[in-house]
Amino acid sequence: MTGPAHRYTVISADCHAGADLPDYKPYLGKRWHDEFDAWAATYVNPYEDLLADTADRNWNSGRRLAELEADGIVAEVVYPNTIPPFFPSASLMAPVPGSAELERRWAGLRAHNRWLADFCAAAPGRRAGVAQILLNDVEQAAAEVRWARANGLSGGVLLPGVPPGSGIPELYSQVYDPLWAVCAELDVPVNHHGGSASPQLGDEPAARAVFMVETTWFSHRALWHLTFGGAFRRHPGLRLVLTEQGSGWIPGVLEMLDYYHGRLVAAAGRTATAEAKFGAGLAAAMGARPSEVWHDNCYVGASFMRPHEVPLRSRIGQDKIMWGSDYPHDEGTHPYSREGLRIAFAGLPPQEVAAMVGGNAARVYGFDLALLDPIAARVGPTVEEIAEPLTEIPAEATSPAFAPEGRVRVW
Repeated sequence: MTGPAHRYTVISADCHAGADLPDYKPYLGKRWHDEFDAWAATYVNPYEDLLADTADRNWNSGRRLAELEADGIVAEVVYPNTIPPFFPSASLMAPVPGSAELERRWAGLRAHNRWLADFCAAAPGRRAGVAQILLNDVEQAAAEVRWARANGLSGGVLLPGVPPGSGIPELYSQVYDPLWAVCAELDVPVNHHGGSASPQLGDEPAARAVFMVETTWFSHRALWHLTFGGAFRRHPGLRLVLTEQGSGWIPGVLEMLDYYHGRLVAAAGRTATAEAKFGAGLAAAMGARPSEVWHDNCYVGASFMRPHEVPLRSRIGQDKIMWGSDYPHDEGTHPYSREGLRIAFAGLPPQEVAAMVGGNAARVYGFDLALLDPIAARVGPTVEEIAEPLTEIPAEATSPAFAPEGRVRVW
């Protein structure tokens, strides 16, 4: 919403943080300390941004608050970024663990979650931390969700990707119902972040190009897996947030899913047709059409929303869109978030802008606007400022928000 000084209360629905690797050790159980020391001594961090002088943006609470405020942002949803203990890479991109490494990986994620709870507590009401889980053991995952909710991680849970051939059930499987039940019971958003569901493709130049083309599609699969799997019918309070996957694809994909839903449900009643077997049991299993499920249960973390996506906002649902800066990533809008907001939202009614840049996120993640509005009155962008069209792209900006060739994508 707009604050008392006619400034927007901006909440970034997509930011990233994590501890410096040695700082995870106190959050591990003592039984893991020697093993952690041995692992950390030989681990080589593959990420340049986590080795740079600016890496402390991930864990330096004071620096982070100052930089976000300078960028006009008063609160954030905090996804992971750094390497948890015993992980081969950042957890978003890490492959599903096998049974031999599962216990160590769980120890690493629990250490991150406990560090994150303290990190969020250092800025009360301004950070909604997203807890991490693994799906190999659904009961453990459900128990960690309960811990996260009880310990102040209001950002919900990060749903790991399940790439083809991962060795664990696909997301449409009812084996995950205990997890969905806990999330619905505790009103915990289920977040699925872009990049986390792609299969391992290797490191050849062509593989990297294919990854860029396909990665958002693999992340989108959570939407139709949970929808066709009936998770929302069995757990009407379940909420799914798809973050940093774009937003322009949503109307077309919903139309496609509705088409297949209608076609398969109709075919199920014609036992003599070849398609009948594909629709058998579908209507009873999933219930409402996918577009209805979207509008009842789903949201989009529309990170650095681009101008070509904004005209689709009514088809996506203006109450579904949550803007994000993707701080501290270089594809994010920092330190040009005001310009990023202008290029996307200039000329729109202020009440619409207010919802997309903060109001919707406050509702989904439980931020207290009575706490945040006074801060926004000091640091937030003014309504007049965001209404002014952006005529010159900042020379140092690296975010796709400013890319002139942006187009609505197929996915």
